[in-house]
Amino acid sequence: MLKCAMKVALGDAPVLILGESGSGKESIARAIHRISARRHDSFVKVNCLTTGAGMLESKLFGHERGPLDDIAGRKIGRLEPASLELANHGVLFLDDVAHVPQDLQDKLLRLLQRREFEAVGGTRAIQANVRLIASTKYDLGKRVAEQMFRGELYDQLNVFPIWVPPLRERRDDIPMLARYFTQKFARRLNKHIESIPAESMSLLMNANWPGNVRQLEILIERSVALTDGPELRVSHFGELQQSKVVNG
Repeated sequence: MLKCAMKVALGDAPVLILGESGSGKESIARAIHRISARRHDSFVKVNCLTTGAGMLESKLFGHERGPLDDIAGRKIGRLEPASLELANHGVLFLDDVAHVPQDLQDKLLRLLQRREFEAVGGTRAIQANVRLIASTKYDLGKRVAEQMFRGELYDQLNVFPIWVPPLRERRDDIPMLARYFTQKFARRLNKHIESIPAESMSLLMNANWPGNVRQLEILIERSVALTDGPELRVSHFGELQQSKVVNG
């Protein structure tokens, strides 16, 4: 996965990152940005799930105001800079791209094909030099078959797909991630934690992690907050034991 991300970062084509919720898709997108030729320019994230359809269009493309919108009767431009303008020369990351309404999918397709867009209520084409990275937990091919996602847009996004495996399928990553999160939150909370006891690490290694890396990060943050000594005290053992892997 990481080798693929490093190769993709050297180009400028769109990237589609696939994986379960909490598996680390945004981290991969940011890693691609950090090692790409656009690393010195913006990384702008837009969550397509939590932003309403009307708000999403304005957030992405901006909004033209009428000539009489202010007291003096002047045309004062957009309400706020479009995400595409903020990401110009950088990367626009569309999180949960499967939730983009179908009418906006046409505008995204135009952006990918012509590198231009129009603000909401606008009539002129605006050039946008951005690299698009999108993520989703859904099978977009299936959504295309169900006529919920435009096939041409899927083809444009799917040039370089990257699959991020769930944490339960890459258990060797758990010790490294656990130590990283421990030190991250120990610094933030001004605590000195030197190690994770074998018993606690075994518990972490054998949990099923339905919430993936995000669930591990939240648990470690909570554990660091509750730890007083130099060894991490993993909190909520019962919660982890309930999601423990069932052998066989």
